[in-house]
Amino acid sequence: MLNTEVEKALNAQINAEFWSAYLYLSMSMHFANKGFSGIANWFQIQFKEEQDHATILMNYVNARDGKVTLAPIAEVDTEWCCPLEAFKATLAHEQKVTALINNLNAIAVEEKDYATQNMLQWFINEQVEEEETARGYIDALDKIGDNGYGLYMFDKELAARTYNTPSPLAAKA
Repeated sequence: MLNTEVEKALNAQINAEFWSAYLYLSMSMHFANKGFSGIANWFQIQFKEEQDHATILMNYVNARDGKVTLAPIAEVDTEWCCPLEAFKATLAHEQKVTALINNLNAIAVEEKDYATQNMLQWFINEQVEEEETARGYIDALDKIGDNGYGLYMFDKELAARTYNTPSPLAAKA
């Protein structure tokens, strides 16, 4: 059974994951509208991943006899001047999510909830990957600058990304 504080923190993280999904959907639609189908594809997959992250957490709360409490999702931005600005926003957002996950883990440690600590290790590792990916795209876009062909090739590279179900969901299937 989940401790009240852990359950409350998990529900807050579920909301944060849905907000993240909504942000990435907004980014996807923005870049689709601007003719960057590859970048739109990358953000569309991010949208799906964040939904799955929320699902993993909801399934975990239910498995531990907790209660999932969904809250309203706050408004997200809808405009970015360029791909570089969007990926800088992505990195800043993922750093915020990392802090939220770390705080959630600290609550689990404080409450001696070893099962939750164990489950959160996947999310902690996932956040390292998310931040590294965003930094890599920022570095690439910094190098590309205003080079139209470079941006075209970057967009084509991101178009090749495919969706992979996160490990904890694959294990449940």
